[in-house]
Amino acid sequence: MTTKITEELIQAGYWKDARGILTPEHLIKPIDRERDQLVKALVERARVISSDLTTFKQQAFADIQALIDLSAEQYGAQIGGKKGNLTLHSYDGKYRIQRAAQDRITFDERLQAAKALIDECVKEWIEGSRPEIHAIVSQAFDTDKEGNINTGRVLALRRYDIDDERWKQAMTAIGEAVQVIGSKSYIRVYERVGDTDEYRQIPLDIAGA
Repeated sequence: MTTKITEELIQAGYWKDARGILTPEHLIKPIDRERDQLVKALVERARVISSDLTTFKQQAFADIQALIDLSAEQYGAQIGGKKGNLTLHSYDGKYRIQRAAQDRITFDERLQAAKALIDECVKEWIEGSRPEIHAIVSQAFDTDKEGNINTGRVLALRRYDIDDERWKQAMTAIGEAVQVIGSKSYIRVYERVGDTDEYRQIPLDIAGA
């Protein structure tokens, strides 16, 4: 009964679990029924909301670009190329819309050369009692569960003004190793707080709601 069970048989009084095993409907515990019903109801609602958000995002980008083109036409200008950051306000200043673009970057093989130079520096500096630098560098080149390096931490190393030729060469290598592999755009919606100059973001994701 556990292999190639037809949907008709399942509907005829059996529930199939995650392993594909069938259980007669009358043996399903009430709490399991309630859980199943809740999960499926929330999933269906989530699908609708997700679809609505996708539609909103696509329409918002299209509408904003249409406004930009309309504004440019007033001056006989044509705007092309990459769509950058932009802020729009309602006439009364109560609402604010931001279109934000964020580049996704990675590093090419030159990052390995930079790390080798940095390792040389750190090895020598540890002998000179500068362990804090070792901790900073170690954290910068840590990887996440997927094996990706945190680009922000690596780029942050360039803020340190260290008078060592190897370090300077390493920082140059890091800068030249940066590769832009794409860009992701966002729509952020804000509402002004009362009569203040502060704006509160209207969350469009479940984590920020």
